[in-house]
Amino acid sequence: MQHVKKWKLPWLAVVLLLPLLLAAPLPAQSGATGQDPKPEKSAATPSAPKSADASDYVGNETCITCHDDQQRRFKNTVMGKIMAHPRTPLESQGCESCHGPGKAHVEAGGSKETIPIRFGKDSKNSIDEQNSVCLACHSKGNQLFWKGSPHDSRQMACVDCHQVKQEVHRTLSSETRYEAPLTENTGVKKPQPELCLTCHQMRRAQLQRSSHMPFREGKVTCTSCHNPHGSANPKQLLQSTSNDNCLSCHAERRGPFLWEHPPVMENCMNCHEAHGSSNAQLLRVRQPRVCDSCHVASRHPSTPQPLNSIRNFNRGCTNCHVTIHGSNHPSGNFFLR
Repeated sequence: MQHVKKWKLPWLAVVLLLPLLLAAPLPAQSGATGQDPKPEKSAATPSAPKSADASDYVGNETCITCHDDQQRRFKNTVMGKIMAHPRTPLESQGCESCHGPGKAHVEAGGSKETIPIRFGKDSKNSIDEQNSVCLACHSKGNQLFWKGSPHDSRQMACVDCHQVKQEVHRTLSSETRYEAPLTENTGVKKPQPELCLTCHQMRRAQLQRSSHMPFREGKVTCTSCHNPHGSANPKQLLQSTSNDNCLSCHAERRGPFLWEHPPVMENCMNCHEAHGSSNAQLLRVRQPRVCDSCHVASRHPSTPQPLNSIRNFNRGCTNCHVTIHGSNHPSGNFFLR
């Protein structure tokens, strides 16, 4: 009897599940309707651009027929010299490698509206369309992190800062007489830091302060610390941290030190303002307040005192603690002389 019961249970389960399996709908087959199934097209997926036919390109000689003045200036630029000796099929197209095929432009008699890609403020092409032409070649090196960078996310075009064949006139002042380039072709519309300060007005104000980085003296530029095309580091810095950026010039502060000052090793910006300050040594707050922000009344009193007190004599705290960035002296744990 037990053997019979063991065989009845599986068969009973099959009998109960068979009607459910038969009632389930069968998958639709493409041959049933005589039409191939069409996959649904995502609305977020952009359509692929139509590739231009080889017959739509007219060649550089046709462009020079009307644009002789632009060709005269363009051939002396870096891009012009590269395209004179092309290394890739794209470079061999010359003008049309950036502006697109020119057949429609020629047939229309030279109308601007028929140029596939135009650059500048009067262009009807979007910022992404203009930048994509530049990124077709300039996508490595300094431009590797352009996608998603602060300038890219703010819809800045490459031609907002760069120019290829525009003529640049500079006055021969006492500052630029010996610094002017030997050619009228330059890569950017304005020299640094004036180019960056066109938008970054707060930095312009900081550079006018009494204690400032030597931008105005021509010793450093914005790109000495930052990469305007984007970086994997914060604030588009060239180095991974602010300290590494500063220590690339201020090597005497690098160490290693026997006695290290923790805020110095953490971040130079804890005490200094990089672009400019009204206090000496680019300090954020004048001494001794910059030291009092961390050092409470454990040894010296941190209450405000007259400027003629012993603590504020000469250079404040650093009058005694001169090796404030770090000391290698065996008894230099207080960074004294």
